[in-house]
Amino acid sequence: MSKTTDQLEVAVAVVIENTPAGEVRQTNRQRANVDKAFARILTLIAPRIRHFIRQYGLVAHWDDAEQVCAIAVHRAIAAYDPEKAKFTTFVNWQIRGELQGLRFRLMADQRPSAKKVSAATVSLDALAMGMDGEDGVHEFLIEDESALPSTEAAASSFMADGTAQALLDAYVDHLRDVGTSHLLRARAKSGTRAKTLDAAEAAKLEERIQRDREIVEHHLFNADEAAELPSDLTRERLRQITRRASKIITELAEDGAHLRTRPADRTRSLLPSPAQRQSQMVRVKALASIPADFADASEAAFLPTGCVAVSRSVRLN
Repeated sequence: MSKTTDQLEVAVAVVIENTPAGEVRQTNRQRANVDKAFARILTLIAPRIRHFIRQYGLVAHWDDAEQVCAIAVHRAIAAYDPEKAKFTTFVNWQIRGELQGLRFRLMADQRPSAKKVSAATVSLDALAMGMDGEDGVHEFLIEDESALPSTEAAASSFMADGTAQALLDAYVDHLRDVGTSHLLRARAKSGTRAKTLDAAEAAKLEERIQRDREIVEHHLFNADEAAELPSDLTRERLRQITRRASKIITELAEDGAHLRTRPADRTRSLLPSPAQRQSQMVRVKALASIPADFADASEAAFLPTGCVAVSRSVRLN
């Protein structure tokens, strides 16, 4: 064996000896010994690394080639078995494999499959020369031919969905107004006068409006093909609801009602909701004495003279 081979065996033995197996933590001294021995190994095999880099045509990528060679040495030490071969032979094949992989990644035309079709590697920087001879940035020279049609199609779909939802909201508002007016007129004919519906009637009306909305959205706007429609309605009844809704929505679109509709779930304000307690105005008043109707006797006994009364006022709009 040569002197370099013997020195490689000693350095590799030091690395293996100071590398604990399993999950045992490496000490600082062991880490220093490994770093020193690994640097010694790279120094010993530096001539063959330079030879292999030139042999594989990676001189233009020298830094990357040296990095993959260092990785090859790491892998060779981790998988080295002294009983099967010498390290100098084992590490050669590891270095060759890493350099070959690097060459295939950098120069795809060197692969056998690429040679069959006469493929060639072209640098994008070479295409960055402008018409006036000035250098440009190749990222701005690459044009995606489908980008503009895709963007326009997506924008068109977004606007169409928004318009459809606005028309549906306007249609729902129309159904709610008509249904409320009809129920109130029916009450008036029966002798019962009221300006608002009770909870049961309002809930029943909203349930019917929601059902009609789902039917119209399914048949006119193809919202969800797998949606389950009400089974208690006949096909003729579904056709009547859809036909009447189509006429009403057309009239609402011509009138521009969907443009005036601003549902709360589609138009979100940056300001807090006026219905929240912190958005309510308060009025503070200092009382010289306790009014008789302010509290009952049991509560008034605990209110000192000159107390401050707080009463809620108008909400912010």
